[in-house]
Amino acid sequence: MTIRNWFKFFLMCMLIGGVVTGLAGIIIRWNFFYEYLSAGEIGEFLAAFVWMIFLGFTMSVIAQAGFFAYLTIHQIGLGVFRTLTLWNWVQVLLMIVVVGDLIFFRFAPAAENVKDWLLYGGLLIVLIFSAIATAMKKVQLTGKKHIFISSMFFMIVITCLEWVIPLMGRKGNIDTYVALLLFPLVAVNAYQLLALPKYNKKSEEDRKKLEERKKARKQKMETHNPDAAQ
Repeated sequence: MTIRNWFKFFLMCMLIGGVVTGLAGIIIRWNFFYEYLSAGEIGEFLAAFVWMIFLGFTMSVIAQAGFFAYLTIHQIGLGVFRTLTLWNWVQVLLMIVVVGDLIFFRFAPAAENVKDWLLYGGLLIVLIFSAIATAMKKVQLTGKKHIFISSMFFMIVITCLEWVIPLMGRKGNIDTYVALLLFPLVAVNAYQLLALPKYNKKSEEDRKKLEERKKARKQKMETHNPDAAQ
């Protein structure tokens, strides 16, 4: 990917992370925002909203770091396990382990009542169904069925690793942030997985155009100055 297209990719991920977190923050933390609105403190409301957007920017950067780490892990996995079939089975096993860890070691210790379990169960459903939908779309875009498992692995395992900081919390209104921070991670990761080929293709086209311009300039110089070609 060229620097120009990587920068576009980076900014789009930042935008998605910021917008999703801002909107999700208003919905999930409505009581918090409503206090400012009901008191007529518009400045405080906007400041809190902007803070949510910057939080989304931060999660976007974490998601992008996770994505490029996954690309490296995927290549290492293919090299170690030799065949895509075996590597896919390993990824399936890791997905089961991560989901199990999420339920028994993250959710269970923090769940104190049925309401907590409904929250955590809902978040798990969002994660898994988002992963399935993104993987299906990836297969549709590429026409490669074998990529389904790798896409699921990225959307579940890598997203959980990126989500681990709020999941480790146990105090205050941590559940609010556990819920809030899942949405930008899922949105940015889905975008990265689906949009990266488009940016790679555009980068390849840009490189071809650059080579053509270089050849055209060289031919023009040779035409106007034949001695330069000798």
